[in-house]
Amino acid sequence: MEDVVRYYVGFNLVPGIGPLRLARLIERCGSIAAAWHADETMMIAAGLDARSMAGLQEARRRIDLDAELERLRAVGVTPISIADPRYPPLLRMIPAPPPLLYLCGTLTPADQRAVAIVGTRHPSHYGREAARRLARDLASAGLTIVSGLALGIDTIAHTAALEAGGRTIAVLASGIDRVYPERNRALAERIKTSGALLSDYPLGTPPAPLNFPPRNRIISGLSLATLVVEAGESSGALITVQFALDQGREVMAVPGSIFNPLSAGPHRLIRDGAAIVTGADDVLAVLNLDRQTTLADTPLDVALTPEEEAIYAVVMAEPQHIDMIGRAAGQSAAATAAALALLELKGLVRQVAPLYYARGR
Repeated sequence: MEDVVRYYVGFNLVPGIGPLRLARLIERCGSIAAAWHADETMMIAAGLDARSMAGLQEARRRIDLDAELERLRAVGVTPISIADPRYPPLLRMIPAPPPLLYLCGTLTPADQRAVAIVGTRHPSHYGREAARRLARDLASAGLTIVSGLALGIDTIAHTAALEAGGRTIAVLASGIDRVYPERNRALAERIKTSGALLSDYPLGTPPAPLNFPPRNRIISGLSLATLVVEAGESSGALITVQFALDQGREVMAVPGSIFNPLSAGPHRLIRDGAAIVTGADDVLAVLNLDRQTTLADTPLDVALTPEEEAIYAVVMAEPQHIDMIGRAAGQSAAATAAALALLELKGLVRQVAPLYYARGR
C-alpha cells in the first residue's frame, strides 16, 4: 500500500491535476504508478492540458517521493489514498472524492455514523447552548461529530463531543501542520486522541479563503447529515449545506428567534424542506439510527438547600441572565449568585457567558 500511496502523495503536489483529471489519467495508464510515469502521449490521451503536463513533468524532476513520505511520518501524519481500505466510505461515495487525505489521529468504522454540525463563528448564547447540547447528546448516542475547527459553532461542537467522551473529526482548510485558527491548537491536539484531524492539502498549505469551500465539501461528504445551528444568509455554513444536497445527504436545521439575524439561514432551510431539530432524538429519527449508549440526562442525586432548589427550578436549557433567574425565583441578587455558584460546583448549572446561566445536564 505504501508503494501506491507515495504516488498519490506526489500527485497531490502537482498543480492542475485534481480528482477528475487524475482518475482519467489512472484509467488511461492502468495504475497510479504508471500514471506518475506517463509519457506525453498518454497525458494528452487522458485530457491533460499543457500546463498540467508541464506541472507533472516538473514534479517528477523535483519531488523525491520517499522523502515526502518520510516528511509526513516525521510530523505524525498518515497519508490515506482513495485506494486504501481505511479511506472513509461515506466520503468515497461523493462525486470526485479527494484522492488523498492527510490524517492525524484515527478513523474507525464507528465514524460511518457521523453528523456534521456547522454554523456561525459568532453565535448567540442560545446558539452556543444549542450546539453544545446537540453535539454532546449525539456523541453520547454513538455518533461522530464532524466540523471544521473554526471559532464559534465548530469549536463548541468539537469540544462538547470530546467532553461527552465521544468521537469528533475536524477537517482543515490548510495543511494539517498549519492548524487554523491558532487559538484552537490545543483543541486540535485533544481531537487527535479521540478522533481525527483531516485535510486534503499538502503540508505547509496556509488557510487561504479559496480553501474553505472545498473543505466544506469534505465535511458534508464525511457525514450522513449536515445540521445548521445558527447562520446568517451569507454564512459559509450554507455552502456546506449545498454540498450536502449535491451529495444526496440529509440537511437539518435548528430553529431560532425570529428577531435574530443568525436565524435567517436555518429558517430558510426549514422553509425549503430541511428537517427541524430540537434535540438529538430528532436527528436519530431522521437518520433511522438507534442510540448506542444511554444519555446521562438525569440530574445528579445531590442534596440541595431550599435556596438552591428555588433557583434550580427556574433555570432553563436556554441561557438566562442572573437577574432574570433571581426575579423568577424570588431571591435577592446575593442569594441568587451564591446559589448559582454552588449549583455550578454540583454540575447542575453552567455559566455559558458572563452572568448568563443554563442547566448543566
